[in-house]
Amino acid sequence: MSTPSFLLSLSFLFLSFLSISLSQQPPKGYLIDCGATSKTAIDDREWLPDEDFISTGSSKNLTVPRLIPTFSTVRSFPLQNNLRRKFCYTARVYKGARYLIRTAYYYGGVNGVNFPSPPVFDQIVDGTFWRVVNTTEDYRKGSTSSYEAVFEAKGTTMSVCIASNTYTESDPFISSLEMLLLGDSLYNTTNFDSYALSLVARHSFGHNRSVISYPDDLFDRYWEPYAENVSVIASNNTPSVSGFWNIPPSKIFESALSTDQLEPLELRWPPLSLPNSTYYIALYFADHRDSMLSGSRVLHIHINEVRYISNLEVTSAGAAVFATRWPLEGQTKITLSSAANSNASPLINAGEIFDILRLGGRTHTRDVIALNAMKSSLRNPPLDWNGDPCLPLNYTWTGITCFEGERIRVVTLNLTSMGLSGSLSSSIANLTALTGIWLGNNSLSGTIPNLSSLRLLEVLHLEDNQFNGDIPSSLGEVRSLRELFLQNNNLTGRIPDSLVGKPGLDLRTSGNQFLSPSPS
Repeated sequence: MSTPSFLLSLSFLFLSFLSISLSQQPPKGYLIDCGATSKTAIDDREWLPDEDFISTGSSKNLTVPRLIPTFSTVRSFPLQNNLRRKFCYTARVYKGARYLIRTAYYYGGVNGVNFPSPPVFDQIVDGTFWRVVNTTEDYRKGSTSSYEAVFEAKGTTMSVCIASNTYTESDPFISSLEMLLLGDSLYNTTNFDSYALSLVARHSFGHNRSVISYPDDLFDRYWEPYAENVSVIASNNTPSVSGFWNIPPSKIFESALSTDQLEPLELRWPPLSLPNSTYYIALYFADHRDSMLSGSRVLHIHINEVRYISNLEVTSAGAAVFATRWPLEGQTKITLSSAANSNASPLINAGEIFDILRLGGRTHTRDVIALNAMKSSLRNPPLDWNGDPCLPLNYTWTGITCFEGERIRVVTLNLTSMGLSGSLSSSIANLTALTGIWLGNNSLSGTIPNLSSLRLLEVLHLEDNQFNGDIPSSLGEVRSLRELFLQNNNLTGRIPDSLVGKPGLDLRTSGNQFLSPSPS
C-alpha cells in the first residue's frame, strides 16, 4: 500500500546525524506542590508551595495514610451554580521555549462523603482547551492520575488552568503541577506556532520494572513499562542518545520486544481506543547485536495496514521514526516485518504518541496588560480573573465579552453589583475596543480616569459608587457616547460644558456635590 497523502511529515534519524551536549542537572522549570504551605524535597528535587503562582482556591489536607507529600495536599476551587469558570496557575517562562506541562491528581474524598467519586472538569493552557480530567477509574483502583502535554510559551508567562464545566458536580482540584523546560530539538517536527501536543501514551517496550523518569530521562518524561505476549530481548549495549532529536533515556534501549526468527511483530498500541484525531507518533529502535558482525536488521512498519515506513535499517547506533500528522481512530495495530534483505527478526524499543491540539489563540496583548493592571487596582477582583481573559470562549473572565476576529479584543466590561472596591485604573483607557462599561452599584473610589482614547465607547455606567474629583472634560471627546450615568457618587466641581446639552447623550449626575446644578 502506498504512503498516504495525509502523512505530512515522516522522518527518521540515525545517531550520527546530530550531536547534542547533555547535562546531568535536573530539568529547569517549576515543581509545584498544590495546596502545600512549605517547600518539600523529594529525590533531591525541591517542590514549591503554590501560593506564588495562584491567588484563588483553598488549600486542603488529605487524611489518606501513606501518601507521598505531593499527593497529601490539594488546592480546591469553588463550584458555583455550575458556571464555567477557570482558576489558573501563572508562571514566568522563556518566550518561545518549549515546556512539558504535567498535572497530577489524587482525590482522597476531599469534597466530603456526599461526593465519593472525583469531579470531572477541564484543563486549559493559556487560551487553549487541553483535555477533560476524569480520574474516576484510577481513583477506584487506588491510583493517582497524571496528564502531560508540550506547549510553546507565547509570552513571558504561561497559565495552566483548572476549569469547572456543566458536567462538574463538585469542587475541582489539583494535587501537583510541573512546568519543565525542554530542549530545542525535542518534538521539533511539530509546528508549535499553531499546535501543541497532548500525551496519549509513552512506553518502554519489554521493560517490566518501575516507570523510567528523571534522572534516567533528563527532561523527567515518564516511560511506562509495556509487555506483550512476545519475546523480550535484553541488551547491555545501549546507544548514546545525544543524536536523537527527542533525546530519549538510554534505559529504554536495555530491552525490546521481538519475535522468533523472521515472523512479523504485531502490537496493539497504544493500549486504548483513540478518538478520531490527528496524532504525532515516534518509535525508537536499536539493534542489541553488533551490526558489523551480525548482518542487517531491516524493517517495514505499518499502522493499521497503512505503510508507515519501508526499509528502515536498525543498527546498534539506533534509529527513530516520526510521523507528525497521522490520523487514527479506535484500536491501533502496529505491524513490524522483516524486509527481504534482513537476516534478523523485527524489534522495537519504545514509542510515544501525542494527540495534536490546535492552539486556541490569545487575547490581544494590549488588552491583557490593561485588564491585569485593572485587576491590581481592585481589592477584590472576580475569582476567575486569571489566565487568558477571552479564551477559550466558554471561559471568558466574569463580566467580559470579547470579539473573535483577526485580533481577539475585549468589547464590553460589565461588573455591575459585584461588591468591588478599590480604584479604577487608568489602564482601562487602553481597552480601545470597548463599546460598553458597566461598573454601577459597587464601592469604587478615586477619580475617573481619562477615557478619551475609547473612541468606540457608547455606554459608561459608574453610578452608585464612591468616585470623587471632577468629571473629566475629555469624556466630551468620545463622540459615540450616548449613556453616561454618574449619579450617587462624591463628584465635585462643575459638569463640563462638553457634556451639558451634548446631542444624543443621556447624562445622569444627581446625588453628587457639583458647584452647578446637575442636568438630572
